[in-house]
Amino acid sequence: MSEKQNPDEFYKKLKEQLQDTALWPTEYLYKFIVKSDAKKILDIEAIFNHLGAVINTKESSNGKYTSVSIHVRLKNPDAVIEKYKEVAAKIEGVISL
Repeated sequence: MSEKQNPDEFYKKLKEQLQDTALWPTEYLYKFIVKSDAKKILDIEAIFNHLGAVINTKESSNGKYTSVSIHVRLKNPDAVIEKYKEVAAKIEGVISL
């Protein structure tokens, strides 16, 4: 999401795209980038705990940042958006891709 874009508009557009491109429930891939901080990574993982998510992390070549990829089966676009919002609210400085 760009800094100038209204979050409500962004999520509305995302919901429409998700409804148009997938049959629900479906497997969804989240990608987040955070500064390499074990607590932040664990906090992201905790948000997806008990959902059967497969979580992979990869540190950048200089070790400054870590990408967190999460494969999880969700029931509908609203569930996808709910998790994006939860991560944004709980993890300072996270970048959602």
